[in-house]
Amino acid sequence: MSCLLRAILTAGLVALCVAPLRAENVDLSTVPSRSSVQLTIYNSEDITLVRETRVVTFKKGVNPLQFSWANTLIDPSSVDLKFLTSADKLDVVDTTFPHAKPQMLYWNVQSEIDGEAKVQITYFTSGITWSADYLCIADKDEKEMSFEGFVRVFNNSGEEYENAQVRLVVGTINLVEKIAQLANIPVPAVESMPAVKYEESKRLSLFGAMDAAPRADRQEQVKEIIKEGLSEYFIYTIEGTETIQNGWSKRMRSLQGQKILFKIEHRYRPQEYGEYMVRLYLLKNDEASKLGTTPLPDGIVRVFRDNGRDGLSYLTQQAIKYVPIGDKIELNLGRDPEVIHELVKLRTFRTDLILQINGTAEFRKIGGDGVFKEENATLVGWDDHETLTDRIRNYSSKPISVEIRRTIPGHIIFKSSLEPKLHDYQTVELHATVPAGKKADLLFELVRKQGTSAKQNNITLERAEVKP
Repeated sequence: MSCLLRAILTAGLVALCVAPLRAENVDLSTVPSRSSVQLTIYNSEDITLVRETRVVTFKKGVNPLQFSWANTLIDPSSVDLKFLTSADKLDVVDTTFPHAKPQMLYWNVQSEIDGEAKVQITYFTSGITWSADYLCIADKDEKEMSFEGFVRVFNNSGEEYENAQVRLVVGTINLVEKIAQLANIPVPAVESMPAVKYEESKRLSLFGAMDAAPRADRQEQVKEIIKEGLSEYFIYTIEGTETIQNGWSKRMRSLQGQKILFKIEHRYRPQEYGEYMVRLYLLKNDEASKLGTTPLPDGIVRVFRDNGRDGLSYLTQQAIKYVPIGDKIELNLGRDPEVIHELVKLRTFRTDLILQINGTAEFRKIGGDGVFKEENATLVGWDDHETLTDRIRNYSSKPISVEIRRTIPGHIIFKSSLEPKLHDYQTVELHATVPAGKKADLLFELVRKQGTSAKQNNITLERAEVKP
């Protein structure tokens, strides 16, 4: 029996009392058990919406109901009572916070009936969180991989929830105040809180998601997580019920193991991966890859590969951010020992020299290797030329796809026959395929405008044959 919620009705108490009831003097003796409990746990904040139902026996007249949140992280300003049956015959007269009994409140309920009614109590609590993790196992030929998803629920709220329906919410919310802070509001502060502020604290912009109707439980041996979209949120509803014990965590499957398609790419991006080429698995959360039914929450991905000897080789572990439907997942496996990449400078020279002679404003443009005989001449502008190659040696047994992205500041003309493209105004991108066991030279020439020749700070692409 929960020590947190004690929705208690004192049968026959009103009939014995002539004077108005004082809640702090009531001796409450019976504790109705929960009929159901639902937890809606938000991933972006430490906040859980709890919805409980209980069957309570009412007597005609005023009935006191007690709610206690001792040793828990409940926000007292969020506690709300609602009648699910006989709502036209029941009414909350007032709410009392007894000073002699901290972390407790009483509702005085006016009843026009003698009999049972179902009540619902909702509130926000802190200390219940969840996280996602994924297991990927590539086949030995690295053509496809199994992809499984899991969620783990952690309960440090101070309360145990037995046979609870669990819903996990993906989406960002903005809270005026944290639930853990609201849980520490002194009772007198709650009692004196203005009505508008009280209602605002209760809602916290979450009741829209709270009212999303969960789907019916399915009677299957293996539980699923049912997914449904709701505005900017996405809700994962775990089939059936789970007992979430205080101080424990529970791991549940969110995505069945299935074979999905992926690609392999070798990349050189110094600003992202450092000064070396890395190998990546590229996945996409879409139907073509046999995913794409739901967004994927942020979490940890662990990647293995079938080594062909009835075992697995560990490749990497990586944190990923929230992945919307249609978005990419990039798993960095680190350096590939079978692929060698180096930047080789083949030659340099200088052209289009501009001289300022005798200190005048006269400029003279000359060609050649920069040798000139004029006296009192100052070199004020020129073009530096560099012929370079990205040399890639593929020692593996399979062809590889390569992407090279390099940022080059200054006024640059980039010449190549490799069909380069601009990633941004200072970054050029090249793509190539290197056959198995072969070497490839990705030749390009940089023309860097210097001195008065430099007019801007960007890269201009020029298709041209570059000779070593």
